[in-house]
Amino acid sequence: MSTDPKRAPEGSSARAEYFVISVAAQLAGMHAQTLRTYDRLGLVTPQRTSGGGRRYSERDVELLREVQRLSQDEGVNLAGIKRIIELTNQVSELQQRVVELSAALERERSRPDYRPELLPPQRNTALVVWQPRNRRR
Repeated sequence: MSTDPKRAPEGSSARAEYFVISVAAQLAGMHAQTLRTYDRLGLVTPQRTSGGGRRYSERDVELLREVQRLSQDEGVNLAGIKRIIELTNQVSELQQRVVELSAALERERSRPDYRPELLPPQRNTALVVWQPRNRRR
């Protein structure tokens, strides 16, 4: 069994290296059948060749190790691990979006025709509770 990584699957423009399932299993310290199970459950989804063979990236191998750590060291079940992965991915996407929006805002602010006085005024959201005065009898 060779530990040499394979090149990206056909049609992939990335120059990343990919591993066949047996090599990825060895790198992650797992059995290949465990990787197939994780793929079936949607925990780690490797790239596929045109023939349907699984190709695992270095990122996939890192994720496999994290799944193993969460399961064995932290006692998290597979459903919990899947949710953790989903939320982690969502946080990463949102952080990237914040970076993009911050950059767009800075570009707008640096334009020579930027005029902050033309921005709509901030609305006051304070709540005022009206109470009637006490009436004398």
